[in-house]
Amino acid sequence: MSDIVTIRDLRKVYAGGFEALKGVDLSIREGEILALLGPNGAGKTTLISTICGITTPTSGSVLVGGHDITTQYRAARGLIGLVPQEISLEPFETVERTVRFSRGLFGKRRDDALIERVLRRLSLWDKRDSETKALSGGMRRRVLIAKALAHEPRVLFLDEPTAGVDVELRRDMWEIVAEMKRDGVTIILTTHYIEEAEAIADRVGVINGGRILLVEEKDALMRQMGRKEIIVHLTTPIAAVPEALAPYDLELGGAGDRLVYGYDTRTGERTGITALLNAVAAAGLTLRDVETRQSSLEDIFVDLVGRHDPPSGPDTPQTSADPQETAQ
Repeated sequence: MSDIVTIRDLRKVYAGGFEALKGVDLSIREGEILALLGPNGAGKTTLISTICGITTPTSGSVLVGGHDITTQYRAARGLIGLVPQEISLEPFETVERTVRFSRGLFGKRRDDALIERVLRRLSLWDKRDSETKALSGGMRRRVLIAKALAHEPRVLFLDEPTAGVDVELRRDMWEIVAEMKRDGVTIILTTHYIEEAEAIADRVGVINGGRILLVEEKDALMRQMGRKEIIVHLTTPIAAVPEALAPYDLELGGAGDRLVYGYDTRTGERTGITALLNAVAAAGLTLRDVETRQSSLEDIFVDLVGRHDPPSGPDTPQTSADPQETAQ
């Protein structure tokens, strides 16, 4: 699979001296969904704004479809669709005219059939004659996506696309993203919702402090960096872990009726589980049940960011709130 976006040593320093991007290197494959995760102030929005031509890079290079964003900005920008965090629409304009106007901004000929297909895909066709001010927040966000798709981009940037929408609408948005991927659109998604990346991304990138810490296949990332736990439920609670089980570094959980054993998935078959269960039985403990738990992408994210000098301020990835990025 060829790369459609190539970023090399990209840096952005603002007038006050704040360095938002610190030598970013990133290649994005054609037709993939890349989820870009990072805490507040990590540089996600600055990176997207720079690629899309909204922010001027201090140094480095970005190619989109082989076109340099600085020297060939018209050709590069014509391949890009952007759905920004903030909902900004002309309140008294209708949905259909809003989307059609966006197509015209890119010098594309009028194509009513295409506009209809886009609006129907986003469940906006029955709202085509409605003024945008009359729409719900979720519907206005769909209009933003329609605007971004109107000129048929090959690369679509979604900057916090489901921020502030309810769970049901968020799932609808995921289905829309999956459909766009099937049409061959490359999608770069920034999100605070870890479950969003876990549900739809092909690869996951982690950015913090203006640097890309890691880019990896989602499933491989969870295999390589994830941990598993085996939880042994006991029929009778105990006050402390027996001395004979000390080599297994167990944690006593619940009301003293659970033994928690963590192990690295990279060890393959040699997890020590069989020996552990034999040792538990030899210690005179009776098992009621045994369960395993796999690390989530959120666990991996928190661990990775915590090991790379996070910026000051609120750094924890969100699972339900809608924080906006700061220091971008």
